[in-house]
Amino acid sequence: MNTENRATDKLLSRWRQVNAEIEEACKQSHRRIDDVQLLAVSKTKPVEMISALAERGQRDFGENYLQEALEKITQLRGKAEVEGIVWHYIGSIQRNKTRDIAEHFDWVQTLERDIIAKRLNDQRPDSMAALNVLIQLNIDDEDSKSGCTPEQLPELIASIKGYERLQLRGLMIIPAKADTDAFARTQQLFDEMQQAHPDLSSWDTLSMGMSADMTEAVAHGSTMVRVGSAIFGARD
Repeated sequence: MNTENRATDKLLSRWRQVNAEIEEACKQSHRRIDDVQLLAVSKTKPVEMISALAERGQRDFGENYLQEALEKITQLRGKAEVEGIVWHYIGSIQRNKTRDIAEHFDWVQTLERDIIAKRLNDQRPDSMAALNVLIQLNIDDEDSKSGCTPEQLPELIASIKGYERLQLRGLMIIPAKADTDAFARTQQLFDEMQQAHPDLSSWDTLSMGMSADMTEAVAHGSTMVRVGSAIFGARD
């Protein structure tokens, strides 16, 4: 077996292990396995690794760095064996990035300001389906962390609901490691916003949990876990 094949086998083994851990977390929480999606965070990793996973059925991939992501999307576009990849932008969003994000991604998980929402809406091509968006919530109110505060959330939801080219799907958090009840508080906020906006039928996604804490996140209603190094190995 050559080096390339061994590397692919290791990649697939790690991916299957992560899927098994998600399945076990769902069993422990008495949830269906289909209730939780795996987002493979592929930043800094080559298209060959993405292709290998996509050919085995992994569909959702998350990218943090726009230029790197655009190169991967371009390289993989039109390849039948990886058809159906769903691209998630999970990096910070500056104003000068919104057009490329709006034109090339299926999901944005890091929306935190109305001005960015408006730009994404205005720049989303009419030929594409509405852009799925998650509001990044700064659940711990940390100065060093991106995201809107819980107090700002209702106003931001009301604004996004008015944008026809955006489909508001839910919330995303990156909690502080010391915050032991961040998942529970986020789940409560998610449910409260769902009750406050019964007309928002697309509100169905809670993106929280990574490889180290996915079991706890799934127990508190996560519908999408974001896993990078546990699948792809250490970052380059």
